[in-house]
Amino acid sequence: MVRKIAFGLLWLGFTAYAFFLAPPEQPSTFELIKNLSIGQWQGINALIIALFNLMGIWPLIYSAVVFIDGRGQKIPAWLFAIASFAVGAFALLPYLALREPNNQFVGKKNALIKLLDSRVTGVVLTVATVILVAYGLTTGDWDSFVQQWQTNRFINVMSLDFCLLCLLFPALLGDDMARRSWNPQLFWLIALIPLFGPLIYLSVRPQLEEVGVELIPKQPAVN
Repeated sequence: MVRKIAFGLLWLGFTAYAFFLAPPEQPSTFELIKNLSIGQWQGINALIIALFNLMGIWPLIYSAVVFIDGRGQKIPAWLFAIASFAVGAFALLPYLALREPNNQFVGKKNALIKLLDSRVTGVVLTVATVILVAYGLTTGDWDSFVQQWQTNRFINVMSLDFCLLCLLFPALLGDDMARRSWNPQLFWLIALIPLFGPLIYLSVRPQLEEVGVELIPKQPAVN
């Protein structure tokens, strides 16, 4: 119960900050989001471009765990995972508050779970992240980014959202490791490395085993 309350309060606090305490919204925000979304990046700080695209990587990282974790939940995990592509931690915090501990995977893996469970998915996401981080760090303007962070609500909240997603992943990591019977001593090694810890985990974690799958013979039709 303490865990649920903590995540609930964190969600309320982050929401209150985003709407009432963050820097004011700028008139150019909609145009900035549109240009970032369609790839018109001319004149945009590389750090903002990298951060915006990393905010698309994070929901994929979480989806690789949440869709699997949701198999044993009473709430529709897929709904929160999909919403996270639009609002990040704003969607995932309620899921973390409402979910129950779940260290087993029962049933067959459908096509989506097979894709998310694949190490290839983790490797692809890792390569994409390395490219984005390298691009942002080598060509970005930190002074301009700090100024925008202090004056632009979108940049400010997106940055904090990124940090929250880094901090929240361990809340799902333990159960996912248990579902795979993986060494729990590796938990902190993965949890303490922001962004790349989860990516490395997705790239090397053992595959899920289908447990409790029973084939029920079809009953002959009654004429």
